[in-house]
Amino acid sequence: MNIQLEKLELIKLLAETNDESIIASIKNIFNSKKKDFWDDLTEEQQNTINESLEEYKKGDFSSFDDFIKLHL
Repeated sequence: MNIQLEKLELIKLLAETNDESIIASIKNIFNSKKKDFWDDLTEEQQNTINESLEEYKKGDFSSFDDFIKLHL
């Protein structure tokens, strides 16, 4: 199977159709395949990110410039 040829054939079929249900079905296929990176993170990683967001919301953060000054 030549994947590039298959893609071109699908593009041609899609361009020629006026059937909205086909277009909706194809969109649904692509939308169902989208993966959220969050689901791949461990619980510990998710907790660390959530804690950092809470600190940021409280104003508990440093600018990049301040960080560089402290660590160089």
